[in-house]
Amino acid sequence: MRQCVGCREMKAKKDMIRVIKTASEDGTDSEILLDVTGRKNGRGAYLCPNSECLRKAIASKGLERSFKMPIPKDVYEMLTKEMEEFETR
Repeated sequence: MRQCVGCREMKAKKDMIRVIKTASEDGTDSEILLDVTGRKNGRGAYLCPNSECLRKAIASKGLERSFKMPIPKDVYEMLTKEMEEFETR
C-alpha cells in the first residue's frame, strides 16, 4: 500500500503512478519525472493516476515535502502535461 501525495488516500502500489527524483553521481543535477513503469531508479512518491491528485499535490506542496527540495514551476508544468497524456491513453 502507498499513500497518494495529493489526496492522501492509501491504495495498492499497482494502482498508482510513481513520481521520481533521479540523482546524478555528484548529487548536483537531479530530475523529477513520471515513472509509469514503477521500475526506474530514484526517490519515489506516489500519485493517483489523475490530474486532480496532481493539482492537490502541487497546492499542498506534497511532492516538495517528499523530495525535501523546492520544485520549479516548469517541472510542475511538465508533470501536468505528462499526466494529461497518460490519462488519454
